[in-house]
Amino acid sequence: MGADTVPGTQAVQRAITLLKAFDDERPTWGLSELARWAGLNKTTAYRLLTALEREGMIDRAPDGERYVLGPEIVALGGRALRANNLRAVARPELERLAMETRETASLEILSSGEMLVIDEIAGGYLMGGVPNLGGRWPLHASSTGMLTLAYLPEETVAALLPQTLPSVTPATITSRAELRAELARVRARGYSIGDETLEVGLVAIAAPIRDHDGHVLAALSIAGPKLRVTAECVPLVGEQVRAAAGRVSVRLGYHP
Repeated sequence: MGADTVPGTQAVQRAITLLKAFDDERPTWGLSELARWAGLNKTTAYRLLTALEREGMIDRAPDGERYVLGPEIVALGGRALRANNLRAVARPELERLAMETRETASLEILSSGEMLVIDEIAGGYLMGGVPNLGGRWPLHASSTGMLTLAYLPEETVAALLPQTLPSVTPATITSRAELRAELARVRARGYSIGDETLEVGLVAIAAPIRDHDGHVLAALSIAGPKLRVTAECVPLVGEQVRAAAGRVSVRLGYHP
């Protein structure tokens, strides 16, 4: 039996459509305009809204005429967010990235002014990255750090970085002006590239994981030796990492 033939399916789909109409740009709706938007007649829309209101999913605005999302939606959303553990949600994409690229895939978050590795999957090559679960990297020298800085307010970036940017390798960016230019490039392409900036011979690529509000809360990355992660393959790997991070973001409630 198909989904459309299950009794009650159409009503459920229509009710969900009505709920999805409420967003940051349009938090309140009148009955007639909501019915037109959903492609329903007023009687059907009113019946569905009444049922949703009875369950606390929909409420009335202060004017008593227009509709807003109800308290039960807030409670349900909170439970969904608490159940969506970042590490658990990202793990399948880490495994997928490591399998597709055969390089080491990592999940990192900003912690005490550094990037902290909270999960990692080793690649399939014999010569690969050394396990670094729990490792910490400087923000200005790591791909994940530069990615995180790229999406933070300038005043926050200034507070996080030391007065002098230490050189970790000959390729580390130590000029604030150069770093600002690199962060702009990161935002433009959607992922960062650490080309021997953290370790000689190591190339790392990172992309942002966003929460339901669109804020960057973690970085997904791939790292491997420069002889394999060459300049020619960086754009392809970059898109793979960006796509994987995007899928994790969607599962965390982000809507591009």
